[in-house]
Parts: sequence; C-alpha cells; structure tokens
Amino acid sequence: MPLDQSFVGREYPPTWVYEISREKIKEFADAIGDSNPIYLDPEAARAAGHEDVIAPPTFATIVNTKKIYEVVSDPDLGFDSGRMIHGDQRFAFTRPLRVGDRLAVTMHIDKVDTRMGNDMLSLRAEIHSVTGEHLLTCAALLISLGGSA
Repeated sequence: MPLDQSFVGREYPPTWVYEISREKIKEFADAIGDSNPIYLDPEAARAAGHEDVIAPPTFATIVNTKKIYEVVSDPDLGFDSGRMIHGDQRFAFTRPLRVGDRLAVTMHIDKVDTRMGNDMLSLRAEIHSVTGEHLLTCAALLISLGGSA
C-alpha cells in the first residue's frame, strides 16, 4: 500500500541533544580514514582559523541517521525500514560543526512518493545548536523496496 500523502509537511521535533566532543570527532575521523589535522589537532585547527577542532562534514550523519530512524519507526507512517536503502544525501552548512556544539534535530517530511512499487521518502533535517543557531540542513531520500524478499 502506498504511503499516506498526508504525512507531507509533518515535523518531528527534537527529542534529544547530541554534544560534540574532541573524542567523538577523532573516532569518526579515524573510522572514515580522514587524518586531516583540523579534525584532530587543536593547533592545526586554530592555524586554519577555527577555535578548536572541527568535525568532518559527514559527521552530521550521526545525528541525521538517529533522527531518520525515529521517523521511519513511526508506525502510522507505514514505511518498511527493513527494506530501506539510501537514495541520496546532501548537506548544506551554515558553519562547520565543532567541539562543544550541542545539537538538536528537527526532521521534516518534504515528499512521499511511490514509484514502481517502491516507497520513497524525502526528509529534511534542520540541525540547530540548543541556543537556536542554525548549523546545517541535511536532505535525504530513502527508498523502501517493494516486492518480496
């Protein structure tokens, strides 16, 4: 059954806060194999014009994915996350994420579609600091594959 179009425009407000630490940035940079010193060394980050180390751009995936799973787990939505693949991901930064940022995520459903038996969900995450500063927007296209496994 196709997804309900009435979900377009639905907003999922922040339900948790994620605080960025030097250790979390280092773990992420190590995991993706990025040894850029601005992610690891405070002196190198300051030399590049930052107050402290900054996070690699894809670090935002940590909080974005957590919020995505809140949305696709909404039983009223009816999206089969067990058959989900990631169709697209985009980030638009106001500024880099940095040590000490405390992030709050609001997720929006921008589009619901069904094509060739596959449900498609276009989501937009607005990520702010807990003080209200807009940090970035993440857009994602999720596809739940139709048919039998």
